[in-house]
Amino acid sequence: MKNLSVVIVVLLALLGYSSLFTVVEGERGIVVRFGKVAQDEQGMPIVYEPGLHFKVPFIERIIKLDARIKTLDGEADRFITSEKKDLIVDAFVKWRIEDFAKYYLSTGGGNQQQAEDLLMRRINTGLRAEFGARTIRDIVSGERDELMEQALIQASQSSDDLGIQVLDVRVKQINLPTEVSTAIYERMRAERNAVAREHRSEGREQAEIIRADIDARVTVMIADAEREARQIRGEGDAEAARIYAETYGQDPEFFAFIRSLEAYTASFGDGDSVLVLSPDSDFFKYFNQMSVTSN
Repeated sequence: MKNLSVVIVVLLALLGYSSLFTVVEGERGIVVRFGKVAQDEQGMPIVYEPGLHFKVPFIERIIKLDARIKTLDGEADRFITSEKKDLIVDAFVKWRIEDFAKYYLSTGGGNQQQAEDLLMRRINTGLRAEFGARTIRDIVSGERDELMEQALIQASQSSDDLGIQVLDVRVKQINLPTEVSTAIYERMRAERNAVAREHRSEGREQAEIIRADIDARVTVMIADAEREARQIRGEGDAEAARIYAETYGQDPEFFAFIRSLEAYTASFGDGDSVLVLSPDSDFFKYFNQMSVTSN
């Protein structure tokens, strides 16, 4: 009898333990009874808030689902604009569970990965429609906010059957495909090189013009300087001739003597000069006089 009491106490303890469960903050619990989501008297799914709760042991199973806001940041995808141009779009989605029972049933028992795959496909479908209705200029110049707003509306409508509430859809980055970007960069580089060549050609042309102008100015300046030099030299020669004439007029004999000495110096100054002249030549006039005087 004592052993039976112990067994009963143990069974009651196990039943009590198995009938208690807790739901932590940030989660919600739904009741699954015989493979179906349990409902209350009003036909609404039973959803447990955070706290300590009771269940029917061995009959009811509690599925705990994350009720927090989650971020779905998938891989960048390719979209086509209305002008048939490809764009690589990177977007993210903020979402949370709104209908826990519907979410549980539509995602294979609350599988978050499956839920995000389904949600991302529907988001991409909405984005594809919005990008397909706009040109690249429209997307990057001012309709980006409108595009995300329309994508959010479409995503919210298409995710109702998943029990998911889409809170926000944002486009993080829009890029051209690699092959298109490369072609654009090459075209831009070719255009810049053409502009650079044009500027260099204009620079060389301007350099030639400046160089020709400077050469012309230098030629004119040199000609003016030579003309002025010849004028000054002529004036100097005239002044020298005048001085010589005045000096010659004052003492012609002395002037003739000085000129003869200069001629002697110029003729015999290097010591190697040879002159063949008659002894009674006027060139030796003063030499002869000096010889007579010395005798």
